[in-house]
Amino acid sequence: MKLIKKEKLRGKIICKSGLHIGDSKESAEIGGLDSPVMRRKYDNTPYIPGSSIKGKIRSLLEISRGEDLGGDNIINQYFGITSHSSRDGNSFISRFIFRDAYLTKTSKSHLDEIGSNLDLPYTEIKYEVSIDRVEGSAKDKGLRNIERVPAGAIFEFEIIVNVFEGEEGMHEELLKEGFNLLENDYLGGNGTRGYGQVKIELNEPVQVYPKSQSE
Repeated sequence: MKLIKKEKLRGKIICKSGLHIGDSKESAEIGGLDSPVMRRKYDNTPYIPGSSIKGKIRSLLEISRGEDLGGDNIINQYFGITSHSSRDGNSFISRFIFRDAYLTKTSKSHLDEIGSNLDLPYTEIKYEVSIDRVEGSAKDKGLRNIERVPAGAIFEFEIIVNVFEGEEGMHEELLKEGFNLLENDYLGGNGTRGYGQVKIELNEPVQVYPKSQSE
């Protein structure tokens, strides 16, 4: 298996509705929120882990083919799989490296400017009540607060594609299909309640290895 080139694919994730990518329970307890978002530690800005993007796209592609995790060899080949998770016992190293997605400079500046209209730095809080459908009353703790990145926020993402001999061009349609499915589904949590609607803008891929002699 010979690596013949690496391509860098950049794009933007535009939030059409509030986005919730949840952090750990420990963070929730410290911040006083029932469900906080993921934040970068050094500047407190929300971000989208690459694993969340990759996992969602993979899941949607598998569902579109009527497969469970590890049931489709092409998806296994490009997204990676261990031998104990694949149906036929084969293992593959992922061809895709999904980087974490961060707020664009423009979007960060905009959220800074409207900070007084937000509940927390860069985010809003949505209050929800869980209803027991049998009793017809609030269940558990009743009112819950969910932290969300507001609609209109824009994140930049990057994918590195490892292209091996004999696989030239095969990844392009798979990624396009995956992003189309994502636009018509949701990213993050609580999507059936309106969260996580996104629009994807993709740039043309750029070859980063091997470098051309003119660069």
